[in-house]
Amino acid sequence: MNEKSGNNASKLKTSTTAAKAARDKFRTGKKDNEMTLEERKALAKMRAQGRTWAYKEIAAREMARKAATATRAVSSGASEGSDDKNKDQNVGAESLRAGLSAASAMAEAVKHDLYSNKRYENKHKRDVREENAAKKSGSNPQSKARQHSQMKKEIKEKAFQKSSKEAANQVGNVGRKFVDQAEDLVGKLGEFLKEHAEAIGVIAVVLALIILISGIFSSCGCVFNGASHVGITTSYTAVDDEILAVEANYRELEDELKDTIDNIEDDYPGFDEYQYTLDNIGHNPYQLAAVLTVLYEQYTESMVQAKIEEIFDKQYTLTVRPVTEIREREVTDYRWVEDDSYEDGGYYEEYTYTEQYEWKILKVSLVNHTLDTVIRSLGLTADQLARYEVLLETYGNKKYLFDDDIYSIVDPGRYGDYEIPPEALTDLRFANMIREAERYLGYPYVWGGSKPSTSFDCSGFVCWVINHCGNGWNVGRTTANGLLNRCTRIPASEARPGDLIFFKGTYDVKGASHVGIYVGDGMMLHCGSPIQYTSVNTNYWRKHFYTYARING
Repeated sequence: MNEKSGNNASKLKTSTTAAKAARDKFRTGKKDNEMTLEERKALAKMRAQGRTWAYKEIAAREMARKAATATRAVSSGASEGSDDKNKDQNVGAESLRAGLSAASAMAEAVKHDLYSNKRYENKHKRDVREENAAKKSGSNPQSKARQHSQMKKEIKEKAFQKSSKEAANQVGNVGRKFVDQAEDLVGKLGEFLKEHAEAIGVIAVVLALIILISGIFSSCGCVFNGASHVGITTSYTAVDDEILAVEANYRELEDELKDTIDNIEDDYPGFDEYQYTLDNIGHNPYQLAAVLTVLYEQYTESMVQAKIEEIFDKQYTLTVRPVTEIREREVTDYRWVEDDSYEDGGYYEEYTYTEQYEWKILKVSLVNHTLDTVIRSLGLTADQLARYEVLLETYGNKKYLFDDDIYSIVDPGRYGDYEIPPEALTDLRFANMIREAERYLGYPYVWGGSKPSTSFDCSGFVCWVINHCGNGWNVGRTTANGLLNRCTRIPASEARPGDLIFFKGTYDVKGASHVGIYVGDGMMLHCGSPIQYTSVNTNYWRKHFYTYARING
């Protein structure tokens, strides 16, 4: 009996020893708080994926661990006797400390996220300073396209800085709001536990844990939203299927326009002549997707149908105009001449005279005002226009959607680093063509473009060179197929510098779809994206080769 009493006596605790036991269990007990091998491996993996996410994950784990410890401490304290007032107060105090520790861990995670965003923003600022220094050291007067590209990059940097600052402010506000709410919540929780430390203590800590975990995930969502704001700014936000469906609708409108032009002579019969002045039909699909993203964000096919029809009507102007000209021509006829010396009293003689007649012409004109020009006339705000420029620079982070479009993807190519053999330049006509053509090296491809102020498309570039090189030629403004009709086809074995080289199937059009100036040695100068020298022996150009032709005259 005495031995049993002695054993029980050794288990009894005074108020002081009970409080010490509770503190030891809660703060410095036997529980191993060191990370396990698995936890260390997981941390290393998270660091490889990115330090920002690792900090958030650590904060969440630390909060959960401390809250769980608080729960066990409260449960242990309650089981050893609810009549001990000092013990109840210690349980409430330690729960308060645990809650504050969890809130501190969250604050630390937010601070690390802000620090990472600041470092990333500073890196971009350094890149911009380096690019500005490089620009001041010298520029290439030959390449307006590269200057235009640089302007786009600067706009993109400004958009990034603005978005980063907004994201940082958003994260900071969320972090401060969360910490303030967490401290207030834990303070009230501590007071409540001092008065109800028994069974209610366990429930209160569990509820606090749920609230804190919900808060950290909510704030992490805000952090991710802020960090991803820059990505959204530079990306198409509609789903791929909708982007492709809208693009298909726009191309269908263009196909209908081509059919209308092809059927002009059937629809307008009875004319002596049909004169065509036609810009190329086509557009840059990245420009269409960019402006629709700016205007509608996550757009759908049905949502933007009216808008693309409006844009299409502004891009293309088809004019059919009948003209009647009074012309003169020499006519040979016969007339009777009276002469008594002839048995019949006269004879017929041939004579020539000039007569006037009507010549009926149908003049067909198609102007492609270019999609980019139309977009810039839609009344976009400065911010919308800056976003549009950024989306063009990044291809909406979906370059794969239209990467088979050689006219829309910028390919630096060889620009002007190809040297034409000197013997080829002894041909004065060819030398005149090259002198004019090389003035525009680096100019971007623009659908329907036909002059330096708008830049060029492939046929617009070749027509401009032919008309302005000083050789006395004038082919007007026509398509690649129209140019072919003004030339004489020749076999490849007879091609020489100054001849034209034609391709088909580079986009959906009948006959020749692309044209360049052949410069000899298997090279051409053409308006790709941008205007540049290119080998005609690549797989792509061999696949689409059509014919060589010589300019008439």
